[in-house]
Order: sequence, then structure tokens, then C-alpha cells
Amino acid sequence: MNWAPLLAAVASLGAAVALAQTRDHAAPLPDSGAMSGGMSAQERHSGAMTMYHQGDAGSAHVLPTLPGQDAFGAVQEIVALLRADPATDWSKVNLDALRAHLIDMDEVALHADAAVERIEGGIRVAVNGTGRTLAAIRRMLPEHAHEINGRDGWTVQADSQPNGMMLTVTATDPKQVEIIRGLGFIGVMASGAHHQTHHLMMAKGEM
Repeated sequence: MNWAPLLAAVASLGAAVALAQTRDHAAPLPDSGAMSGGMSAQERHSGAMTMYHQGDAGSAHVLPTLPGQDAFGAVQEIVALLRADPATDWSKVNLDALRAHLIDMDEVALHADAAVERIEGGIRVAVNGTGRTLAAIRRMLPEHAHEINGRDGWTVQADSQPNGMMLTVTATDPKQVEIIRGLGFIGVMASGAHHQTHHLMMAKGEM
């Protein structure tokens, strides 16, 4: 039997299959207009996020939860509370005031010069700065001193200085003296749970 014609037919069929596969893989993707079908950018984004959530074969994907910046996170939390409260008076809401306060917090926490001195019964802190930082120091320290004065038996006082404020924190209880000294300037400034309430009231326009 002459096998040559049969082998030639098999080779020809294989070449045809290979060519078809190559064309399938090399087929150009539809242009963005065809894919969008006239959808807006927001609709295309929503569709992409839906596909991301669904994943391949139903696999689960976990999205990040942090907003990436502390001020955004604080405002995001306040916005969620305001939206969830049916009693929110949106005509009074003032998130720009909250933003200004968060900037003050950032200036005092990160940019102010704070020289801590141990004194009898606690600490004295010379908190200085210039420009925007100085303005933030003069707004925040007296208010914070007033809020935490008397807490755990502390005596807290903020006195004006040419380039900032002098913050004095003392106690008569030896244990509290240790705590005050351990906390230092930033720990004292972070003490108390009034910040969160203060922020919500400010955002609601109730300050």
C-alpha cells in the first residue's frame, strides 16, 4: 500500500488546525468603544469592580479598608455617622471646619517643637512653632488643657509664650506623676476621649 497520500492529508489537516489556533490567539481585542457599548467611565469602573469582586470561578477578593490618609479616614468615619443619623441637619454640617481642626492636630503633633522638662509633680513643656504651626498651638493647647484639667487628679495649665505655649501638667499622686512623665507631651495631648465627640459636634455645626 502507498502511504504517501494518507500522510500528506494528515500533515495538511495538522497545519490547518495550527493556523486556526494561531489566528484565535492573535485576534485583536475589541476597541474601548466597542467594549464600553456607550457606557460612561463611571459605569465601566463599576463593571470592572463587579468583575473584581466576582473573580475567576467565584474566587473571593478582599478589598483594602484603610483610606490611605489619616484625615480622610477621620472624615470618612464622621460622614458615615452623619449619613446613618436621620436627625442630621445637613444645613448645619460643616466638614470644612473639621478639616481645619485636623490640620491643627497634624501641625501640633508633627511640626511643633516640644521641649519636655521634668518638674516637681509632673512635666512642663515649651511648645513652640512659627506660622501655621504657631497658630495651631495657640488654638489647641488651651482648649485641650481645659478639657483634661482635673482628669485623674491632674492639674493642667496652658500659658501663652512669645513663640507658643507653656503646658504644665502635675499631680499629687506619685502614681499619676509617673504616668504623666511617661506620657510626655504627645501622650498628654492624646489623653481623654473628648476628641471624637468634639469632632462629631464640629462636623454637625454644633460648636
